Amino acid sequence: MSYRERYEQWLNSPALSQEEKAELQSIANDEKEIESRFFAPLEFGTAGLRGTMCVGLHQMNIHVIRHATQAFAEVILAEGSEAVERGVAVCFDCRNHSQEFARETACVMAGNGIKVRLFESLRPTPELSFAVREYGCIAGVNVTASHNPKEYNGYKVYWADGAQLPPHHAAAIAKKMEELDLFTSIRRMDYDEAVAKGMITLMGEETDEKFLANVMGQMNDKAAVEKVADTFKMVYTPFHGTGYKLIPETLRRLGMKHVLCVPEQMVVDGNFPTVVSPNPENPEGFYLAVELAKKEGADFILGSDPDADRVGIMVRNDQGEYIVISGNQTGVLLLDYLIGARKRAGTLPANAVALKTIVTTEMARKVAETNGVKCFDTFTGFKFMAEKKNKLEASGEGKVIFSYEESYGYMLGDYVRDKDAVTAALLLTEMAAWYAGQGMTLYDALQKCFEKYGYYGEKTLNLVMPGLDGLKKMADLMAGLREHPPVEIAGVAVEQQKDYKDGSVVRVSDGAKSTMELSGSNVLRYEMADGTSIIVRPSGTEPKVKVYILANGADKAVCDEKVAKYAAWAESLKG
Repeated sequence: MSYRERYEQWLNSPALSQEEKAELQSIANDEKEIESRFFAPLEFGTAGLRGTMCVGLHQMNIHVIRHATQAFAEVILAEGSEAVERGVAVCFDCRNHSQEFARETACVMAGNGIKVRLFESLRPTPELSFAVREYGCIAGVNVTASHNPKEYNGYKVYWADGAQLPPHHAAAIAKKMEELDLFTSIRRMDYDEAVAKGMITLMGEETDEKFLANVMGQMNDKAAVEKVADTFKMVYTPFHGTGYKLIPETLRRLGMKHVLCVPEQMVVDGNFPTVVSPNPENPEGFYLAVELAKKEGADFILGSDPDADRVGIMVRNDQGEYIVISGNQTGVLLLDYLIGARKRAGTLPANAVALKTIVTTEMARKVAETNGVKCFDTFTGFKFMAEKKNKLEASGEGKVIFSYEESYGYMLGDYVRDKDAVTAALLLTEMAAWYAGQGMTLYDALQKCFEKYGYYGEKTLNLVMPGLDGLKKMADLMAGLREHPPVEIAGVAVEQQKDYKDGSVVRVSDGAKSTMELSGSNVLRYEMADGTSIIVRPSGTEPKVKVYILANGADKAVCDEKVAKYAAWAESLKG
């Protein structure tokens, strides 16, 4: 079926409301817009669905949500009666239409005879992962587009361990979506009827309390907070999102007396009126937090993204200015602090393990191994870290104390299997307070880490490739690098070429081949003669190829020079 035929099919479908039909009629003479909305379905992957919200096949709307949920329901039904009885947990964030999409998800599940536990109002992503595990659900769905711009929404799918879907289940849902008619295959129960019949049960404060009890169990040193509580001030912003309630409450229970919340950004609003991008990776979003911190003389700034799974921090440097601490550096600080705090408290396991992704700074490995903690790499995504954690702990090979990736995601404890800004906020604040008690800021602490472990510098470049030809450009770039593997980059020799697709390693000097433990992901890595690692990876959720530069050297200047040199090469890949 052509995109034009799909457009006509939608336009004539009785499933569409008059408003939806009017929206489609308004683009009747815009061939490019019709093509962009109907050229193909949104692809269902291990991260579920993500797209802009409007009427169309390649968009996020209730019809696409119902279709994906029907396919997911059939995958659950195939697991048998026990899976059906265990039911599904459903959560949503602050975005426009998120509650509506979550209710539609619940109604379709109920229509298929699958019981649903639906959060009564918006909640952080980690609480959905927790609920799946706590209530023994077979699966979970979270309606969120995380830190994407306001036009986006998403549909994240979780399995029984509380982690996002493993690839084979995602593939099964994608296959079902191909088989099922988008409109006529849907089995749905009316929301009020489903609630009345007990097919939909609402979750609220009782689940919050169970979750918070686990979060507070991660505290290492309450005395360190008490020591500075009268004078230590911090600023918090939820960027209009789901962290607005539980994160300030967590910090209050930690013993913080001066948590200054950015009032304009405590307002829950899917239009994110005060920021261009509600992403703590983008420092410009913190301008209101910095204003408040300067006014109040705060020591520390913390911000969580709209679904409260990522967290970013700013601290005062030696000049008294507020500066960003990157995700890589925040993870290094937290890992170093956790090992020390747990040693002091006598709670560090004998076989402690830290997990990081292949694109996360090698400084984390140095911190772990220097302190007698093992460090393992996984592919990007917390489902892979959850998988590795489950495997290590089930075999008795190690106890994971911390997992993180450079894009501001941190996973702690045993009660979630996804990144968790609520628990991370607790521990980052405890850490900042502990250092304050030593007369140090987190900036000072980072400099001490560099002195102890060596200097490391990182940069991530996003080669954006939008439009209909973006996917082709991304595929062509990766194919070109495989067909003609670089033997030197920016005038420096490549020592090893690694391809995570097949797990192959080629030593450039003599062509000797070997294999790595990890394989099955479309990622290329180059180990350079100067000790730098360069990784090239297409994003799984956005139209861009990411290039990660992981450098180390004698000091900051050496690292900066390496990063700048390789960044220029990365930019040239856009063509």
